[in-house]
Amino acid sequence: MRFPFLCGWLMCLTLFAADRPNIIVILADDQGFGDLGANNPQSKIATPNLDALAKGGLRFTDGHTSSGVCTPTRYSLLTGRYHWRTRLQSGVLGGFSPPLIAKDRLTIAGMLKQQGYATGCFGKWHLGMSFPIAGGGYADDGGDFSKNPKDVSKIDFAGDILGGPVDHGFDTFYGISASLDMPPFVWIKDRRMTEIPSATKTWLRTGPAGPKFEAVDVLPSVIDHSIAFIETQKKTDPAKPFFIYIPLNAPHTPIVPTKEFQGTSGISPYADFVKQVDHDVGRLLASLEKQGLTENTLVIFTADNGCSPAANISELQKASHEPSYIYRGHKADLYEGGHRVPFLVRWPAKVKPGVSPALVGQIDFLATFAEITGASVPAAMAEDSVSFLPVLRGDMPEVRQGIVSQSINGSFAIRDGAWKLLLSAGSGGWSSPKPGADEAGLPSVQLYDLSKDPGERKNLQAEFPERVAAMKAELEKTIARGRSTPGDDLANDVAVQLIKKSPAGKAKAKKK
Repeated sequence: MRFPFLCGWLMCLTLFAADRPNIIVILADDQGFGDLGANNPQSKIATPNLDALAKGGLRFTDGHTSSGVCTPTRYSLLTGRYHWRTRLQSGVLGGFSPPLIAKDRLTIAGMLKQQGYATGCFGKWHLGMSFPIAGGGYADDGGDFSKNPKDVSKIDFAGDILGGPVDHGFDTFYGISASLDMPPFVWIKDRRMTEIPSATKTWLRTGPAGPKFEAVDVLPSVIDHSIAFIETQKKTDPAKPFFIYIPLNAPHTPIVPTKEFQGTSGISPYADFVKQVDHDVGRLLASLEKQGLTENTLVIFTADNGCSPAANISELQKASHEPSYIYRGHKADLYEGGHRVPFLVRWPAKVKPGVSPALVGQIDFLATFAEITGASVPAAMAEDSVSFLPVLRGDMPEVRQGIVSQSINGSFAIRDGAWKLLLSAGSGGWSSPKPGADEAGLPSVQLYDLSKDPGERKNLQAEFPERVAAMKAELEKTIARGRSTPGDDLANDVAVQLIKKSPAGKAKAKKK
């Protein structure tokens, strides 16, 4: 993949290093691009705190996750490496799944810890953990224990959990293992559960739960612990910079706004929950201001993918609210609504407020933070991460020419400037045309010019066959090289299948 301005990463690595800003990354869960008033002039959901954050910083309008769903996004964000280079070729992990991040893999937290940062993670991990079982060893059912209740009894819930945040560069962790609708329903602090999950509770799925654990408490508690971390750090070691990763549980299912916010949107519970996310982010920002830390704290607000159909999108649309704004699709999709997300960056000391159309990805956080802090990244790490610090400084209008996206079924898309090629006949996800019968009679690939057709409605693949071939070849090269940045070729963890067979295609193959 071509990065004509990659020199921004390779030069001036020590620029701003002496400033060592505090860094906070807030990752909302299933929040659409259009759910922010700053992104969507017609938004019907009030988000005053996030709008103020956008106004005070640089708002990217072309910011992306690596996937239309959460686990793969989180891997790419923390490691600077495309998730599809790992065993995770489609879907997401479960609450009891084994760790996805390899033990020796550099993460943002690990890198910043080496640079002298205090590091904390508060919220939804969803990258796998190794749960101890009685008599030794670790549990792995690869997904949902609600289908295998007898296996739960094998787990030593009082033992140390490995492979979580504190084993990947974080000094401390307080949160949940996966999505709030995935068991175990219990708080985890560092490597231990805060209570034995002796109860059984249901939030969409049924599973072991801590007697005191309630879904409605999670969002405010995550923010409370984040604020406490900031206050403690300021009090005990004010000269030491900190990095906080805050992967929220909201507005993902279960949609459980507190009583304070129930009914306040006048639209739906989802809209109420979005309002609560805005409020709680506001509480965090107010804490920074109170501690006198706003000026030299880099705050990023983004989301792990687009709005989910579980939000009852039709109900939102009846209220004239479009959670994906002008973009097609939603969570799980290869279309823009699946992976184009809110992307706000505020750093008053160094970044001038404004709006940037530059193509950027969460996968670029590691390289960006490395350049900011003067960290040296090993050649075999962060192999797909490109620093966008030159864009933040205003030195360059863009640093990326392309980026790779994937849907929930593992279908690929690649960008080349405004051009986007989807190696799928449909969405690759949950919107129409869905994988399978919906794709009957459609071309096997889709090509769009987003500068003229941001809604991805006019497929130009038949008109530009040479561009289709060139972009596909570029994607093949990116996969084969094991990296998309300059350097020696590397190996992917597994063989990567470029073209995904639809359910209908698999059925035909079986008949033959």
